[in-house]
Amino acid sequence: MSASPVANTSEAPNQLSTEQQQQIAQAQASTIPAGSDVPSPSASLYVGELDPSVTEAMLFEMFNMIGPVASIRVCRDAVTRRSLGYAYVNFHNIEDGERALESLNYTLIKGKPCRIMWSQRDPSLRKTGSGNVFIKNLDTTIDNKALHDTFSAFGNILSCKIAIDESGNSKGYGFVHYETQEAADNAIKHVNGMLLNDKKVYVGYHVPRKERQEKIEGYRAQFTNIYVKNLDETVSDAGLNEMFSKYGTVTSAVVQKDDEGKSKGFGFVNYENHGDAQKAVDALNETEQADGKILYVARAQKKAEREEELRKQYEQAKLEKLAKYQGVNLYVKNLDDDMDDEKLRQEFSVYGVITSAKVMGDDKGHSKGFGFVCFSSPDEATKAVTEMNGRMIGTKPIYVALAQRKEVRRSQLEAQMAQRNQMRMQQGMGMPGAPGYMPGAPMYFAPPGGFMPQGQRPVFPPNGMMPRPRWAPQQGQGMPFPPQGYGSGNNVRPPRQPRAPRGGAAAGQRKYANQSRQPHPAAEPTAETDAAAPLTAAALAAAPPEAQKQMLGERLYPLINAQQPEFAGKITGMLLEMDNGELLNLIEDSKALDNKINEAVDVLKAHMAEVSKDDA
Repeated sequence: MSASPVANTSEAPNQLSTEQQQQIAQAQASTIPAGSDVPSPSASLYVGELDPSVTEAMLFEMFNMIGPVASIRVCRDAVTRRSLGYAYVNFHNIEDGERALESLNYTLIKGKPCRIMWSQRDPSLRKTGSGNVFIKNLDTTIDNKALHDTFSAFGNILSCKIAIDESGNSKGYGFVHYETQEAADNAIKHVNGMLLNDKKVYVGYHVPRKERQEKIEGYRAQFTNIYVKNLDETVSDAGLNEMFSKYGTVTSAVVQKDDEGKSKGFGFVNYENHGDAQKAVDALNETEQADGKILYVARAQKKAEREEELRKQYEQAKLEKLAKYQGVNLYVKNLDDDMDDEKLRQEFSVYGVITSAKVMGDDKGHSKGFGFVCFSSPDEATKAVTEMNGRMIGTKPIYVALAQRKEVRRSQLEAQMAQRNQMRMQQGMGMPGAPGYMPGAPMYFAPPGGFMPQGQRPVFPPNGMMPRPRWAPQQGQGMPFPPQGYGSGNNVRPPRQPRAPRGGAAAGQRKYANQSRQPHPAAEPTAETDAAAPLTAAALAAAPPEAQKQMLGERLYPLINAQQPEFAGKITGMLLEMDNGELLNLIEDSKALDNKINEAVDVLKAHMAEVSKDDA
């Protein structure tokens, strides 16, 4: 129920349009006198329960109708830049903030009701818990607004919230935070035990989680009910009572039975006091019975408590295992299909002692093309990564790196994608109106003139950068282009176009085209020559790094264009983000390429659907 401090108003929201930013600037110039400070914190609102797709621009359109907005900021994760589900809206005066709170609270934004409250900058006031009320046994049809309307009769409400699950359904309890403790006392006095939607509700003071946990731990330490399992099927309730009554007064002893009346092999024993129960646990736990079974005796636990305990044990074991293999476990991919565990171990054994080597396979035992190698020390693993990454094993260059958890890899990929999208956005802002330019998608460049001459292929940028287009010279073309050797990957200025002779432009073009085909010691092979020859791993490794993506793109584009001519350029650009070894495999393996194309088409269609939904 606490709110974070007000967002820094000095940062301009990067998703506001130019017109919206101008409106904010005009409002600031007309509302704030010269020499005054930024807007008062009292005019700052916290807006929570937001859908992750909600942006500053959407909130501006909504709140600017109430009054001039000073600033808006949607809070995002520092790494992934994903929305955290809440934002801050700062007005110039408190009257506009009050109107926004009264008229827009619980308004639907992207199908979810938002929750608006005053931003509280002092963390000590947020954490006191004064005036905070807890309500449980609520009907699932009661939402935030209905709860607010019910409890607003007892005082001014700062915040009101119903707890919901992952599906957006009510969990049956909620919180109401009043401005004063007197209002909270009044609400508890009048509503506790009353019927809301035909259900008797409990209303009491909110107890912080830490205090609740301390009370629960104290209660558990004074247990009287114990759980017994691995019982012989012949043990009855009377036998169980006789077994445990020697340690103290037993109030009940029950053996659980199935529908047919047969023992399930476990039961419960309840003592009159905690001391007797503790003695029984200490004396009988892990003792061998007459039938050879080891008896298990412990404090009885609820199912939720047992699940939580097992989850913590699993997470702890997982973390210990990760810590044990941190820096020594390597991930190896792009392996040949005939690579097995023994071959993988032999390839890496020269770098140190290998504790395990495993090639991952499918249900039929076929290799998935990747595996793991675990060394005995981090130094050996580091040496193996340095020496083996990119080395040819069989017919493919393998990729070797330290193994990572799926969550770590996902967060890194999200951060990389966010950074690339930000770079593309900045490039798009710097080149408005450029011919053949598509903002945010520098995967394909159309040639000058807006058409593709026959026999030419599009150029794909290495590593998502945006070089100048390069085109192979062609006789009879209306505008000759420099040979591929003068690509943007080199810091060489293209030669100036020769002036056409008086005999006609065609003669000059033929002369220039013929000259461009003459051997040049510094020039790379032309696109036509590259396309004709098969691309091997050795040929790719011999090419300069800046030309490798170019060569791979020229091989991939025709294959993709044959299946998806509409998205061929975009799909090729997306695939070029992959490692060179994987791209070589796609060129050779048509099935793998088909799968990647289908995945890319799904992503593009989902993106276009989201864009059209936002526009609507």
